[in-house]
Amino acid sequence: GTTPVNIRGQPILSKTGGWVAAFFIFGNEMAERMAYFGLSVNMVVFMFYVMHRPFASSANAVNNFLGISQASSVLGGFIADAYLGRYWTIAIFATIYLIGLTGITLCATMSIFVPRQDHCSQLSLLLGSCEQAKPWQMLYLYVVLYITAFGAAGIRPCVSSFGADQFDERSKDYRTLLDRFFNFFYLSVTLGAIVAFTMVVYIQMEHGWGSAFGSLAIAMGISNMVFFLGTPLYRHRLPGGSPLTRVAQVLVAAFRKRNASFSSSEFVGLYELPGKRSAIKGSGKILHTDDFRCLDKAALQLREDGTDPNPWRLCTVTQVEEVKILLKLVPIPTCTIMLNLILTEYLTLSVQQAYTLNTHMGRLKLPVTCMPVFPGLSIFLILSLYYSVFTPLFRRITGHPHGASQLQRVGIGLAVSILSVGWAGIFERYRRNYAIEHGYESIFLTAMPDLSAFWLLIQYCLIGIGEVFCIVGLLEFLYEEAPDAMRSVGSAYAAVAGGLGCFAATILNNIVKSVTGNEAEGHPSWLSQNINTGRFDHLYWLLAGLGVINFCAFLYFARRYKYR
Repeated sequence: GTTPVNIRGQPILSKTGGWVAAFFIFGNEMAERMAYFGLSVNMVVFMFYVMHRPFASSANAVNNFLGISQASSVLGGFIADAYLGRYWTIAIFATIYLIGLTGITLCATMSIFVPRQDHCSQLSLLLGSCEQAKPWQMLYLYVVLYITAFGAAGIRPCVSSFGADQFDERSKDYRTLLDRFFNFFYLSVTLGAIVAFTMVVYIQMEHGWGSAFGSLAIAMGISNMVFFLGTPLYRHRLPGGSPLTRVAQVLVAAFRKRNASFSSSEFVGLYELPGKRSAIKGSGKILHTDDFRCLDKAALQLREDGTDPNPWRLCTVTQVEEVKILLKLVPIPTCTIMLNLILTEYLTLSVQQAYTLNTHMGRLKLPVTCMPVFPGLSIFLILSLYYSVFTPLFRRITGHPHGASQLQRVGIGLAVSILSVGWAGIFERYRRNYAIEHGYESIFLTAMPDLSAFWLLIQYCLIGIGEVFCIVGLLEFLYEEAPDAMRSVGSAYAAVAGGLGCFAATILNNIVKSVTGNEAEGHPSWLSQNINTGRFDHLYWLLAGLGVINFCAFLYFARRYKYR
């Protein structure tokens, strides 16, 4: 059932897959991540300066876009596992992604899609007196943004699984190859982010918004061509039919036999097809486990079921175990929502912090929107040193052949993210007090020349380290632990956690604004547009406290989890 096939569905005889095929896939992911981060860091500024939307509502709109693009990844994973396979899902949704980026480029290029820019000074922007974007202009921008989000939803859950599919499970060094693959995969993600935070920002400053967004569309178009060029080299897995239907069949069958007893005289045994072949296309058989015993009723074979059972009344052990695995996996990615919430907050809050600081590096002045490149650089450094420094070090501590298990790496990432946001709160308190003491309280978009933005590098580097340990470990964990015919859905768990983190950031921001501020009485909220009268430090410490609670929950679930 897990035999790799070519694009026509025929078993592969010639040598395919391996690192060569994987590198074609890396290119597609690098371009997708470049577009994703390029939009995430530039779209808030574009909405504020060009569409004349308030900064807070612009940040929330982009957070919602990021959240939808990730949370809807379940749809892409479902389509890939059920009907199209990973290759065709990536091909179709990458094309949709390109259409969305082209639409965004047109919005930034053609004056008809944006409000008038004359007589709109920085003071007018702050006072909100610039001409607002017309409702149809904002509607067009949202439509093309969400077309892009829909395209990302099909790519993200499939591309890491499709890349991992290129390696032979029967190889004796399969686990080592898979471990290295996911590190290199995240390296391509990081390179895409670095390009977005540097070259795309430079293009925007030198040549305008249209050229910046156009460069993202061009990169996506080139990566699609590269992806298609690698078609003869790819190994494919047959789609196993609708995973949603199989899950529903197990739940219905278990409910219908809820009163049946394993000790009944009618009990024949737990139902499974004879021989080596699984009833599920694209999947090997899965051995029975004692978890979620109530679901075993779905595989409870009675004499009345006959020789040709109804799948809505009797399911195979493998089908029941698929549902058990999906349920057992849920708590681990759920615990990474907190990390994604922190990452989302950093994308907007730390940029606001950087506007008040000196961003000169010697004679070179870095644009504020370039600041998020530093987590990417720290990730790049960590991945480069991982096998030469971190793996031997952790191997001595844990005794694990790969240095640390997948769940240990996720835990390390969550712990480091708490340190990052804790430091962010300490520095923000110092930055705010410094601004007030030196007369910058009301001029919050004026950089303080004696306070360097590079103090932000500590929180950036820490969150970069946390991200690489947590997300790479999570992706590898979900791919290896997910059922054979549901690996795209399994990978979508990580993307859904990212999307929920974005939504959680929006919800948290709205709660904080409503609870901590009262504009009528002149009390600014923690998230005041004037960062010097707000209390970003309190928000960071709140995140640190929530992170500690989340980490304790992760330790509980990780200790109880049994690897397949």
